[in-house]
Amino acid sequence: MQIIRGLCNLKSDFPNSVVTIGNFDGVHRGHQMILEHVEHLAQAKHLRSVVITFEPQPEEFFQQDCPARLTRFREKWQRLSQYKIDDLLVVRFNTRMANLSAEMFLEDLLIRKLHVQYLVIGDDFHFGQKRIGNFAYLERMSKKYGFEVESFQALKLHDERISSTRIRLLLAQGEMDAAAELLGHSYSMWGRVIHGQELGRNLGFPTANVYLHRYKTPLLGVYAVLINGLQKMAIPGIANIGTRPTANGNTLLLEVHLFDFDQQ
Repeated sequence: MQIIRGLCNLKSDFPNSVVTIGNFDGVHRGHQMILEHVEHLAQAKHLRSVVITFEPQPEEFFQQDCPARLTRFREKWQRLSQYKIDDLLVVRFNTRMANLSAEMFLEDLLIRKLHVQYLVIGDDFHFGQKRIGNFAYLERMSKKYGFEVESFQALKLHDERISSTRIRLLLAQGEMDAAAELLGHSYSMWGRVIHGQELGRNLGFPTANVYLHRYKTPLLGVYAVLINGLQKMAIPGIANIGTRPTANGNTLLLEVHLFDFDQQ
C-alpha cells in the first residue's frame, strides 16, 4: 500500500479507480467488509484501489472535546496494509476542506483527479459542506459522470450496528472481549518505549514505559496484556494506562510489567 499525503501529490495520469472514503477508526469488522469488497472489485475490474481518509478526522476538526480515537494514524495504516489496497490517500481536513461543496469534492477529487469508476461507501456516509453529499446525491451524480456507487449497510452483531462509537463505549466499560468481537481482533495500542524514573525497578517490579503519542485514549486503568515484538512469542504482563505530569502538561503513558522477563 502506497501512502499519498495530500492532493498535491496525486499524479496527473492517475489510473481509473475503485474508491472508498471514511475515517476507518479501529478498522473494525464493518470496515473490513468494505475493504474486502473494494479489494475484490478492483482486481476483477483491473482498476486501482484507493482508500481516502482524513487527518485530522472531521470530528476532531469541528469539536475540541471529541471522543478519543481507537487507532492513531500509524496504527490505522498498519491495519489497512493487511489488505491488497493500492493507495491510501490522506487528505488534510482544514477550513478549506470543511467549506468545500459536495459537488466540488466529487468533481475535483473523485472525477478529475482519481478517475473514479466505482465508489463504495457505508450507509451513514456524508460529505461536502454541511454534509449535503450522501448516497442519494451520489446516485444522481453517477448518471451524470458515468460511475457506479454502492452503499453497504452497517454490519450488525446481536442486532446492533458495529461502529467505532460502540467499540469505544465497550472499551471504556472494560468489556474487552465484546470489543474484540466487533473489531475482529483484540484491541491493541502501539508506542515507543522511553526511559523512565525506574521507580518500579527499585521496588522489584521493573516496567517498560511506552509513550502512546496520544492526547486521549479510549481506556484507562490496569489490564492484563500480551506484548509483541520483543521475542518470537508474545510475553504476558500487566499494564497501567494513565497520565503522568510533565512540563507540557499531562502525558499519556502505558506502563507495562512483563512477567519472567529481565532484559534491559
